Amino acid sequence: MVTWKKKCSTCCLLAYRRDHNETRKSKCSERMMWKYSPDSDPALRIYPVNLGDEGNYTCEVVSSEGNFLFFSYLTVIVHPTVTLTYKSRVAVCQASAGKPAAEISWIPASNHSTEEEVHHPNGTVTRVSYLGWVNSMLPNVTCLVTHPATNQMISLDLSYTSHKLLYVLIGGSAGVAAVSGVTLCLIFRCR
Repeated sequence: MVTWKKKCSTCCLLAYRRDHNETRKSKCSERMMWKYSPDSDPALRIYPVNLGDEGNYTCEVVSSEGNFLFFSYLTVIVHPTVTLTYKSRVAVCQASAGKPAAEISWIPASNHSTEEEVHHPNGTVTRVSYLGWVNSMLPNVTCLVTHPATNQMISLDLSYTSHKLLYVLIGGSAGVAAVSGVTLCLIFRCR
């Protein structure tokens, strides 16, 4: 017998009993299912992953060799939305609704920047960094946003009156899972 449970009183229970070839699902959304057949691979599949899926999961295997418990904590990482704007000699770099909060730095480095952050009820954080400049000798400013789901650099060319924005995606990887405009699948293995 294999059972997956999320640790809370009203959460999903997914079970398979091999001797009766029987599966049971209680309080599980359609997004939570067996990866393949529970008889051959008792991995839990969550597709798509969302913030509410974060938490402790337990896999219990009961066999003739004994009872085995496996514990796993699911951390959901949310990719922030990054913008760079300007107004009245202030460049504003914003990493919105990320989880965890993104780190923001400037190139060239400056001690004229200030930061603020807003914590949202769903656990995401918006971080904003402001960079003021005194003269137009600074032709280009780059905002570097570092986050476990991605790293992004955005440049603002100050030498043109149009102040065009240049977006450059540097790259990165998600540690466990990321929730963004792209739907992802998270698979737990229990062996």
